[in-house]
Amino acid sequence: MMHNLKPLFSVLFFVLLLNVSAQSVDSEEISALTEFQNTNGSQDRFDVFFNVVNRYNVNSAYDWLDTVKVYLSNAQKINDSVATQLYKVMQAQLYNDLGEYDKSVALAMELYAAKDTMDAGSRKVILDVLDNNYANLQLYDKQIEIRKQKREFGYTDNVAFYDIYSNLGLHRKARNQYIMEVKPTIADNDSYGLAKYHSKVGNYLRLDNSAPTALSELKKAKAYLDVFLNDISKEKTEEQLFESELLKAEIEGNIGKCHVLLSEYEEAIPLLENSIEVLNTSSRSDHKSEVIENTLNLADANLHLERYVAAKRSLDIQFENISILQNIKRNSLLAAFYDKVENFRSAALYYKRNERIKDSLTQKQSSIIKQQLVTIVANEDLENSQRLIDEQKRINELARSEMKAKDERINLVFISLIFTLLGFAGLVYAYLKSIKNQRLIAEQKHIIENALVEKDSLLKEIHHRVKNNLQMVSSLLSLQTKNTRSKSAIEALEEGKSRVKAMALIHQKLYQNDDLSVIEMQGYIESLINSVQSVYKKGGHNISITIDAEGTELDIDRAIPFGLILNELVSNSFKYAFPENDENGKIYIHLRKNGDQGYFEYTDNGIGLPEDADERAHSSMGIRLMNRLVNQLQSKLNIDKATEGVRFWFNFS
Repeated sequence: MMHNLKPLFSVLFFVLLLNVSAQSVDSEEISALTEFQNTNGSQDRFDVFFNVVNRYNVNSAYDWLDTVKVYLSNAQKINDSVATQLYKVMQAQLYNDLGEYDKSVALAMELYAAKDTMDAGSRKVILDVLDNNYANLQLYDKQIEIRKQKREFGYTDNVAFYDIYSNLGLHRKARNQYIMEVKPTIADNDSYGLAKYHSKVGNYLRLDNSAPTALSELKKAKAYLDVFLNDISKEKTEEQLFESELLKAEIEGNIGKCHVLLSEYEEAIPLLENSIEVLNTSSRSDHKSEVIENTLNLADANLHLERYVAAKRSLDIQFENISILQNIKRNSLLAAFYDKVENFRSAALYYKRNERIKDSLTQKQSSIIKQQLVTIVANEDLENSQRLIDEQKRINELARSEMKAKDERINLVFISLIFTLLGFAGLVYAYLKSIKNQRLIAEQKHIIENALVEKDSLLKEIHHRVKNNLQMVSSLLSLQTKNTRSKSAIEALEEGKSRVKAMALIHQKLYQNDDLSVIEMQGYIESLINSVQSVYKKGGHNISITIDAEGTELDIDRAIPFGLILNELVSNSFKYAFPENDENGKIYIHLRKNGDQGYFEYTDNGIGLPEDADERAHSSMGIRLMNRLVNQLQSKLNIDKATEGVRFWFNFS
């Protein structure tokens, strides 16, 4: 009998052992909220709240918010001002994590009003919360002000502007500034830093529709991250491992999105699924947005592979804080899904939803343009206004494309036209297989010729509209000049207006040319000088100006910097070079290209530069602007002081 009971006791002991082991594992993984509640003192709880690796590993942000509110109420009852302030800082962070950005901003601004009484840690948290809130609310001008205040307080973390440029659609500008500022700071043996760097560069390339190049950068990032994780010689903290897993998920998600752009759907699906699973464990708002993007791309891949059930499962997820563009993409995918399952009534419903969103976007266009212009002026980046307008035009084109998809026939015609333009070689190959289709080939050729003519007309119209938009900016600056009494402010506005006119003139020359790819510089320089003379009505008309640029043509990427540089030089000559009499004044402008190399020279015989010109160069916006523009041309500005006048020159590629 006892012999028979021994196996039974063994089984019971094993089950009990498993139960005890499970309890010990559970006890080891104490939730961050429990640790917070077991801590004494508001300052120690503050440290636990912001230093814990994964704040929401067990309890949600709502659980945390309820707990913090209880502690806040108790602190207010006993008039503990220090504890009250610390709990409010935590509350502002929790509202941000929950996506309630308006509440978070209101509370953070209330706290920031008393910033002088705050300790450095609390003040930095409030600035970070405001930074993140303004980014999610797309209030980029306010976000820039917050980052300037970070710099004033000596905080070096996240004070650059490249992510703001990317949010405004200037992905190439963001990438260039990121490379310039971050690459020199990374050591060759810092594999984790190199992984973050290549991940960021790859993502900017993906957003700039350069999927093949982006894929190469992202794979480099993944390789560097693998080196970091496999390096057993360096001990890694729990926080470093957690952040590494999140970074790996970001990289895999972006690689998956690149595969979707390249129509490599089978490769994309497992990467996107794994990225979604890991990023869902993060409380950061940018990761929540990444989860939405990855889910929509996952649905897109499944639709193309005709896995309709899996695609619909992704599209049925109800996300919080989904952006307008993400909502447009989701509606488009739902419409495509219902088209494929032949539920045309539901498809039409989602097309109409996008039409309503398009109408709403149209109403907000003027405010968005104004906001972007304020952001650019705040950073002395007027040269990027062209890209902002292009981005706004891209949004308009997206809304217009969605409007065209009102019914199945219009959608099919649109797709056929795009297929004809992009796949002409494939069509010709298919049609040449049958002699009987000769007539059809001739008709297709006629359609394509008409489409190319229409494309040229559309490009000219785009340049015309860009020129008109820049003229509108110039008119707004003129109106502001009339309402301004400060002489220095008026001069600054006039200089800004002159620069905007120089860019507008580029686009005017483009749509007036038969060749839309280059600008004939002799005529452009003559027109630019006439424009500058019209600004300085009292001077500059008796100066002898010689222009030597006949036969020189530049593309728009080089013509705009040249125009702005020349605008600065001619304006300075008219304003300062001939203070007493300009009857004997002479200006010489020389521009030449020889193969891949070019040379630019500008001289005048005025009074020359002042003796302290080198010291003034650091504070003069004109000199700084010209140096940046010449750097953009991958060259260096040279200044020669002559006995009479001054000479500016540089070589360029």
